[in-house]
Amino acid sequence: MIDLIDQIMKPQFLVMLLASIATFVTVLTIAMPVLQKDRMGQRMKVMATERDKMRAQRLADLAKENGAGRLRQAPKGFMQQIVDQFNLRSSFESDELKNKLKMAGLRGQAPLVAYMFFRVLAPIIVAIVALIYLFVLSNVQYPPIVKFGMAVGAGYMGFYLPNMIIENLVQRRQASINQAFPDALDMLLICVQAGMSIEAAFGKVSKEVATQSLELAEELSLTTAELSYLQDRRNAYENLGKRTGLPGIKSVATALIQSERYGTPVGQALRVMAKENREARMSEAEKKAAALPPKLTVPMIIFFLPVLFVVILGPAVLQVMKWN
Repeated sequence: MIDLIDQIMKPQFLVMLLASIATFVTVLTIAMPVLQKDRMGQRMKVMATERDKMRAQRLADLAKENGAGRLRQAPKGFMQQIVDQFNLRSSFESDELKNKLKMAGLRGQAPLVAYMFFRVLAPIIVAIVALIYLFVLSNVQYPPIVKFGMAVGAGYMGFYLPNMIIENLVQRRQASINQAFPDALDMLLICVQAGMSIEAAFGKVSKEVATQSLELAEELSLTTAELSYLQDRRNAYENLGKRTGLPGIKSVATALIQSERYGTPVGQALRVMAKENREARMSEAEKKAAALPPKLTVPMIIFFLPVLFVVILGPAVLQVMKWN
């Protein structure tokens, strides 16, 4: 082993090794331009083929989902019968409601029918539960008429319970999308600058961002499918903004529409939008950080100051008690 190390450390061996490496690098440098072919035509052909393949796959997946989900999302049970019997669609169904359900991630006819059904049934259920609690389970000493009034008030609140649930789902979904959208926009910009089409970029970003936000990945995948089959690509961008309801995504959709209409570079528009969304997220974080001191004032007064007074004044009080 020592002899081998001595042989390696000899100056003659080191000079031969360096000369061999230099010769190999020189030959490689000269041979690479000769061996490298012009792959632009081949690359464009591959990109066109991949784009057609992705479009066909998206169309097939969408048709499969619609075909498999049509029976699933066309409710024929008890809820559908109640909705049809009382003609609840004329009272509740509207474009605003459909957009709100889409913003909550609820698509198809099944969520719409369930919403209308529980909008009517929820007040009755809440009122009955309130009556059982007030007359059977609790020991509150109120006259029966007051208890009935409280049950009616609870039923009135139950009428708006589905709206509260939908609004909560919308807020949670928007918070998840808004948190991950700046990073997704950066990835979209990188994909577009790398030469990918906007459909392929949306599809790639939807897969990459799924670990961070499933809601955003779902919306981007749906936009990719719409870009593949809609005749007017502008509708796909507009639908993305409507489904999310976020100002940042609506701005990006508007920028993409203008880029499609006037032929401006998509990368430039995405770069500006990515910078604005990053700044907006940083501003939101700074706003939350600035709001912490007022929120911490009451907990500090209630929990920290009494303990601090005990620690500071406790020894003095013990000394006074000892002297006395």
